[in-house]
Amino acid sequence: MLHYPLFTLQILQFFDAFSCIHCAMSTLLRPPPVDPSKSAIENVLELTQLSDIDPDLFSNTRPLWHPPGARGVYGGAVIAQCLSAAQRTVPKNFTIHSMHCYFVLAGNSEIPVIYHVEHVREGKSFATRTVQARQRGKVIFTTTMSFVREDSGGKLLLEHSTDMPDIPGPIEDNDDLRFPQGSDGPFLSQRVEILNNDSPNPHTKKTRQWIKARGEISLAGGHEAHLSALAYMSDSYFIGTIARVHKLWRYSSARAGNNKSTIDEEILKTLLAMDDESLKRVQGIDNHDIKRLRRIQNGEDTSVDLDPKPEVGMMVSLDHTIYFHNPRDFRADEWMFTEMETPWAGDGRGLVFQKIFSRNGKLIATCVQEGVVRLKQPTESKL
Repeated sequence: MLHYPLFTLQILQFFDAFSCIHCAMSTLLRPPPVDPSKSAIENVLELTQLSDIDPDLFSNTRPLWHPPGARGVYGGAVIAQCLSAAQRTVPKNFTIHSMHCYFVLAGNSEIPVIYHVEHVREGKSFATRTVQARQRGKVIFTTTMSFVREDSGGKLLLEHSTDMPDIPGPIEDNDDLRFPQGSDGPFLSQRVEILNNDSPNPHTKKTRQWIKARGEISLAGGHEAHLSALAYMSDSYFIGTIARVHKLWRYSSARAGNNKSTIDEEILKTLLAMDDESLKRVQGIDNHDIKRLRRIQNGEDTSVDLDPKPEVGMMVSLDHTIYFHNPRDFRADEWMFTEMETPWAGDGRGLVFQKIFSRNGKLIATCVQEGVVRLKQPTESKL
């Protein structure tokens, strides 16, 4: 349990009350114009430091994105803004090497998020910070981060690293479509064919993609901006790996014979209007999804399928861990390769591992995420 000074608690309570009264405001202050000298992801993650009140208090400068159909705001934004806030409280020669996060409640995109950084430890080689993100008097997200002093390991080092798979590089100007962000999203991606996709064993499959921040991250952002951008991107289709390797249906439609839609109807309408080649470029869509979309398009009963698959009833992240291996030796606005695999799923949950490499094959991060993955249950007939 965190122990805040009384004054800080009073300030947090004030902002919680403020956000309740002004629930239509997604930021504490009116967002400034987009800064053209910064990349899109820097503008998305911009923070307002409430230094006149407490130098360890921050808030989102711009509205946070709420994906249609999701329970709350995009988790990667909260992860990245917590990291951004904590980075501003440590000496410049200290760099993040690990962060352990828990998603507590769904974030509301119409209410400001207040981030409070607690200085847990100030050591010679390591510094520890805990950040809580709060809305309406409740913690929606909490993370503990450890920072290490640069070159603290000494001149003689013990080193090893896994190799990046030998795969084709990204193709310029041929990026995957991302719904619902589309071309306005702050980063780009290109899918690579799932390894062992035809295997009957989901744990042997690996989902892979190339990712990078859109545009060029500013020099003023420093290595901190690249780390925050990496944190933002690390949550993209992470727990969704489980649905992909099981080839589960994730786009239920009320008009396709279901009681409740699990996808925004406008997005579904857009997907149905696309040809097969375009659908293959959509992040998260596979051949099984395309077949299902065609059945919906033709007005067929998708509950009766030649190759029936369960449907996702609920999928949400519970926790998220990032280990940063070479935190000052990569650029998030250059292509990075990610590979995800899931060793286990059961009891309504699933676990996913992710490795992130720089374009030249250097392992720059390892991530772990557990989430709720529940199937839509069959409707029991009433006697």
